[in-house]
Amino acid sequence: MKQRAKTNSIRIIAGQWRGRRLPVLDVEGLRPSTDRVRETLFNWLMYDVAGARCLDLFAGTGSLGLECLSRGAAKAVFVDSDKQIASQLQRNLSTLESSDMGEVVVQSATNFLATPANKQFDLVFLDPPFESDLLVKAMPLLMENGWLADGALVYVEQASKKDPENTPDEWQIYKEGKAGYCRYSLYQT
Repeated sequence: MKQRAKTNSIRIIAGQWRGRRLPVLDVEGLRPSTDRVRETLFNWLMYDVAGARCLDLFAGTGSLGLECLSRGAAKAVFVDSDKQIASQLQRNLSTLESSDMGEVVVQSATNFLATPANKQFDLVFLDPPFESDLLVKAMPLLMENGWLADGALVYVEQASKKDPENTPDEWQIYKEGKAGYCRYSLYQT
């Protein structure tokens, strides 16, 4: 009996694309937020997504930004340094006929944030590779260069075995949780 090739995909949990599965690349280190974690996060954000401008930094599969668009966000910017991953994100936006609502930027997150902001975001998702030091580099750049709208919410996902990264003093913990290998926190700025 021939064995079927493994298909990697993400599932949109709610909103206009509820239940849609979208392909993702089989790339080492690409780790989408689990359905369980995303469900909890978006329960927290229930009243904050509609009309929001979202930044999915370290986008990878784009699951967080796509979930926002499905739930009525005005705009989502997806930043990833990998050209193949960015191409797949663009294809998924095209499949969902939402290329006008989503912008894919092929650039490292730190380079993207290192310049003064040309727009501000209401919701920011920081979910870098767990073994990197990118989180500690990205958080201050969001503040220093004006990327956050007044009262923005910032979601941070990191390995549960690591100590929480030092967040800017202006950020107040709003909600937090743990699931398996992952610690996730939502901050109000």
